Formats: sequence, C-alpha cells, structure tokens
Amino acid sequence: MFIRQTKTRNSTTGESYTTFRLVSSERVGKQVRQKTLLNLGRQFSLVKDEWPLLCTRIEQLLSGQWSLLTEPAPIETLAQRYAARLLANNNPAESGIVSDAADYQDVDVNSIKLVRPRSVGVEHVGVTALSWLGIPEILESAGLNGIQRAVALGSIIGRMAAPGSELATWRWLKEKSAIGELLETDFEGVPLMRLYRVSDLLIRRRESIEKALFSRIDTLFSLPATVTLYDLTNTYFEGQMTGNAKARRGHSKEKRSDCPLVTLGLVLDGSGFVRRSKMFEGNVSEGTTLEVMLQGLDAPKGAMVIMDRGIATAANIAWLVENHYRYLVVSREQSRQFDESQAVETSNASQQTIKIQRVTSDDGKEVRLYCHSQMRQEKETAMTARFMQSFEAGLAKLAAGLDKPRGEKNHDKILEKIGRLKEKSHGIARHYKIVLIPDDSGKKAQSLSWEKTPVDGTQVTHPGVYCLRTNETNWDEATLWRTYTMLTDLESVFRSLKSELGMRPVFHSKEERTEGHLFITVLAYQAVQALRLRLKQHEINLSWAGLREILSVQQRVTATFKQRDGKTLHVRKATVAEPKLKLLYDALGISASPGGVQKQTVDTVNTRM
Repeated sequence: MFIRQTKTRNSTTGESYTTFRLVSSERVGKQVRQKTLLNLGRQFSLVKDEWPLLCTRIEQLLSGQWSLLTEPAPIETLAQRYAARLLANNNPAESGIVSDAADYQDVDVNSIKLVRPRSVGVEHVGVTALSWLGIPEILESAGLNGIQRAVALGSIIGRMAAPGSELATWRWLKEKSAIGELLETDFEGVPLMRLYRVSDLLIRRRESIEKALFSRIDTLFSLPATVTLYDLTNTYFEGQMTGNAKARRGHSKEKRSDCPLVTLGLVLDGSGFVRRSKMFEGNVSEGTTLEVMLQGLDAPKGAMVIMDRGIATAANIAWLVENHYRYLVVSREQSRQFDESQAVETSNASQQTIKIQRVTSDDGKEVRLYCHSQMRQEKETAMTARFMQSFEAGLAKLAAGLDKPRGEKNHDKILEKIGRLKEKSHGIARHYKIVLIPDDSGKKAQSLSWEKTPVDGTQVTHPGVYCLRTNETNWDEATLWRTYTMLTDLESVFRSLKSELGMRPVFHSKEERTEGHLFITVLAYQAVQALRLRLKQHEINLSWAGLREILSVQQRVTATFKQRDGKTLHVRKATVAEPKLKLLYDALGISASPGGVQKQTVDTVNTRM
C-alpha cells in the first residue's frame, strides 16, 4: 500500500492540478497491477516523508493490529479516517455477503476491538424526515450540487441532533456522528468554510426553497389552508456585532437586552409548519412587519390570520380587511369587561372551563369575545397581590420614617421616593389614593396615608379576562376561541426553535451568516414537526427534547476480530434499538438498524505492499 501523486488537467477549464491516491499492488498471474483504493483528493497535505508511516498505520488498522509506537496525531487521525472509508467502501457482493443468512466465522473472541462509535439514531430519523419532505430534490432544483446538498442536509440534521454554531456542527459531523455513512459523504474531509458557503447559498435560494417545501408539506399532510398564524420572536448575539446592520438593541424576550438582537418573523399554517420566515432588525416595531410577511404568500381568499396584540394595530387590521383576509387577534384595548350571565362555556385541552361573552359591534361587522379563565384569574390575582404587597410595604416604610429620629422627613424627597415606588409598581399604583400632608413650613412631611381605590375595568377588578377581536361573524364562540388557541402552539414553536434547536445565541458577525443560521434552524424545525405529526398519529406526544433523548442512545460501531486463518474480520453495524427506540422506529415505519451491516475480511499479507 502506498500513496501516488498524479498531475492531471481539468478538461473543461484546462487547469492543471495535483491529486493523490491510495494505491495497492496485487499480482494477477505473472503480472503486478496497481489498484486505486481511495482517491485522497487535491487537499491532501501530509508531507511526503510521512506517507509510509500513514500507509503502515492504515494496514495495522485494517489487520486489527495495535501500533507499538504512538503515531503523531495528524497521522493517526488520517489513518483512522481512511481505514474507515476503506471498510465503508467495501462492496458486499465482492465479499459474498449479500443477505442476512447465518454467517459463521472462526474467530478469537479475546481479540475483539470496538472502534469508531458514532451516533446514528437522530441522524436516521432526520434523513427519513427530510426525505419525506423532499428536501434533497428541492435543494437540487435550487441549484445545489451533490456535496452542497450533503453539507446542507448534514447542517440541518446537526441542528436537530446537537444544536449549536456552525463550528460546533462541523465538529459534530467529523467526530461524533454517523450521518456521513447514511449520506455516503466523507464529512471528515469537508472544510468548515464549506458549511458557511452552503449557508450563504441557502439564504440566496430561501424564497424558492420555502415555497417548494411548503407545497410538498401541503401535499404530504393535506393541510387546511384556512388559517395563518403570524408572530415574532428575537434572539441575541454574543459580541458587539458591528458588522451586522440588523443587530440592534431592543426588548429581549429572553431578558438579554444587554446584547444586540435580531428578530425572526414566522408565518405558519394551522398545523404548525412554517410557510415563510424573515429576519428583521432587533428593535423592529412588531406592527410594521405584517404586510411585508403576508404579501405574495398566495393564501386563499378569506384565509384567517391569527396574531398577538403587538401586531394587531388598527393599520394592520385595516390592511387585512382591504386584502380580503379574516382576522382573529388579541384586542389592544385596555379596558376589561365581563358579564357572566351572558357567557357560554367551553373547555380547553386540560378540561378547564372557559367562559366567553360575545359582543357584536353596532354595524355587525366585528365580534368581540370577552373570555374568562379561572386558571388565568388565579395567576393574575396572585401577581396583583404580590405587587400590592410590595407597593404598600414601600409606603409603610416611608410612613414609619416620619416617626424615627433619623428617618427621611423632607417633603420633596419623600415625593421623589413615592414616584420611584410608582415606577416600579407594575402599574398597581393607579389603584391607590396617596395623601402626603406637609407641616406648616411646607418643607417637612407630617403624615403619609393611602387608600386602595381599584380602577374598574382593569386586572384588579376583572382578573382572568382577556378580549379577542374578529371579523368572522358566522362562527360560534367555542370555535373562535379554539382557533385562537393555535397561537399558543406558535409560542411552543418558538420555544422549540430557541431551546431544542439551538437558534440562540448567534455568534456570527455577518448579516447573511446570521440569516443562514436562523434559516437552517427553521428547516430543522420543519423536519421535527413532520416527525412529531407522524408520531402523534400513534399517540406519541413527546417533545423533541424527549424524542432526541431516546434516539441519541443508538450508535454505529465497528467490531474487529482475529480469525484462525490469520485474516481480520471487520463488522460495522448499529447497536440494537432499545424498546422505547424500537417503538419510535415502528411508528415511523423505518428500519431499526440504520446503515445496515457492513462486513469485510482483510488478508493481512495481501494488504502489505
């Protein structure tokens, strides 16, 4: 076995370049012929003096021998990689292994070695889900070549299995995952920059990819096209991100306002699949994004758009009506009202009662639903009590200081402190009448008193009440309310994107790389959603984090044995699926042995050339 360096020329461009091959010599009759075992490519950078050491180490790995001397790390890494490729490239037909029939071998059980363990469970279902969604074909139609498609699929599945940055994904692809075996790609030879280049390419093709993907999803799952959900979330950066024009400081939903942010807008259908995604500035006003996201969406006439109150501005509602959309939104009005005598009852998924009062506008074009939830009432009552207790404790401390020798008595300073209490009271101060009486000089406070005066139509007087608005006047209260609850499912989508699929934080300094990171996360979510919908049909309702925990236990591993005749037997296969994992595989209708079984017998003598 040796390495041959060959100069060749590109027939199309005329460019000359050098390529490297791993070659063996074999005797055929009276002739010795050279056989190419592996194409090592153009980027093979090991110095020529170390080529014999590399070939020797590859032979040792193939023959199951341990090296008496520790090889330098670069040589050992390359040897492990090329030996694994040689075993993976083995043609079963040539070795006579073409079925699952019994195959007995005479081996030394004490010689067994288990090498190259790689995770395969998440990768297996990820490849399956992306195949269902037609992602490989969509990427090919978008102009990605073979290696670009493989890197894109690897990046998406990496986000599903080990969420992190592109650098973390690259390391996972090279060192921990068997995804290369499933995609027939040598990720150990893929440079990090290729992941970034493919990310850039996905962003340039995003519109066509999203359109084709949702069309495929619509066909696959026969989705109703009557409901569209729209909401925004944001994610934060590590660093200043001066090179990203959209990285701005704003209100962080993760309470990371100390970091630059970007905002992700998602348009989803009623089943939770993403129809469109777009990145906005971190300080964008939610109400200004709706028209940008819905224009050109090809939603059917009369489709219902469900939005949270931050987006439900008067201008947006007017635009929806003008463009023949129906809407169901959380009202932005501050005043609360609820008449239990006019309410009807329905129940949520937890069988808790929801009371709904319907009020139709004078012109009959809009309906308001005043909804009351007992659980929400208990939560808001507890919050209000906590805020009131804190506010009154602050007032009591100021009042007690008037009677202490060193307590604050300056009238103006006490007013300032009352102002600070009001500022920190979460709006609870408006429910109090506070009286601060000065002495005759007007400079010192003589007494401080307060009285609770709840303002009608607020959280204090109507806890647990919220209002929905819609121009769908034909649906009953229960149907409208259940349709609105889809928006809470969208919140779970955002939680999955952020926590389960690694959307946050973002480490990229360039705007296009940030968009690529978010888009890959969205594509990973589409695959996760497809898997969860299939599993839901079998009453398996685990979160992706729960599913990933079950899937992650399965590994592919190579077992190496010494045979009595001096040859070495290599068997590579997946570990047996445990009961919970087997249940998932059966529900998805896929094999419980991803990657199949690879067997190869190596003649130690004939591998030394």
